[in-house]
This record gives sequence, structure tokens and C-alpha cells, in this order.
Amino acid sequence: MATAAKRPLRADAQRNRDAILAAAREIFAAEGVLTSLDGIALRAGVGNATLYRNFPTRDDLLAAVMQTSIATALAEADELARTRSPREALAEWLFRLTWQLRIWHDLPYCLATSRHDAASPMKPTTDPLLAQTETLLAAASGDTVAGLTADEAYELVLALSWAVDRFHDDEPAARRRVAIGTAGMFTSA
Repeated sequence: MATAAKRPLRADAQRNRDAILAAAREIFAAEGVLTSLDGIALRAGVGNATLYRNFPTRDDLLAAVMQTSIATALAEADELARTRSPREALAEWLFRLTWQLRIWHDLPYCLATSRHDAASPMKPTTDPLLAQTETLLAAASGDTVAGLTADEAYELVLALSWAVDRFHDDEPAARRRVAIGTAGMFTSA
């Protein structure tokens, strides 16, 4: 039996969903991802029930808000793979991913928490980041220590992203932190 295609949202429902996503982006940027969901509903001009009907959990909302950023990051990774040596592409990816994931306070914590939870709505949203890390790591395998896994590299990025967030690194400080933190991944040049 074929499943019915998902119907598009009514115009007013789509406006509400878009308003919730826009409000969430703003509030996540100002207050972090562990902020009150009620505050997001209020900022969006919708009731709590509307927010929860669209996004039953915080992770559902966070995953939806992150999708555009993740698509952009993956496109950048493809560009790095085309334009740089495998070692340089991996090193720059690790920095850019660290920098991107620190964008909202407590995001690294939420990603680490959902990392091994197969039921988390965050997992299918962030799995492409792990897959891209694996692709770049495989391409740079001659320049990385033997046995290094994409899981280890991704978890290191989450830890570095947490530090960049907590210590309020600007971009040059974050780049230095990532270079120092990931130096042990690479063989001598």
C-alpha cells in the first residue's frame, strides 16, 4: 500500500512555522539553544500549542533551524575538497565546522548529547556532518595518524566548539585553538 504524500501546509500554517523558525534563530543567537521555548512562541506571535504542533521537542526545533546552516557547511566542504589538498581540506573543514557549531551558546552540548541517541531528531540532521568528516578524512588518510576515525574527529570538533563558545574566541583565536587541538590528528608534513 502506497503512503500518501505529505500535504503542503496551509498558507497561515506555513507563516506560523516560518515565524517560529525565525524567532528561534534570533533567540538562539541571543540566549543560546537551551532558552525557553515559550519565549520563542511569544516572539513568533503564536501560541505554545502551535509551536509544539510544529516542533514537538526542542531537538525537533533545533534540527529544523540548523538545516540551512548544515546545507551551507556541506557545500563549503565540497568546495574545499575540490580546491585544496586533502590535508588542507580536512584541516579547514575541522576549523569551519568548529566555528559553525559554536554559533549558538550550548549547541555543542546539545549535539554531543544527541550524538548516540538514534531517536533524536538531531541525529539525521547532523549525520551528514559526520559523513562529510569521514569523506575528507578518508581522502587525507596519508596525512593523518593511522586508525583515526570520523567519530573521533567529529567528537573532537564538538569539544573544541564547546571551548570556542565558552571562552568567547574570536575567529583568529578559534583558528589557533583548532590548529592546536587537531595537531595530533596529522602526521608530520
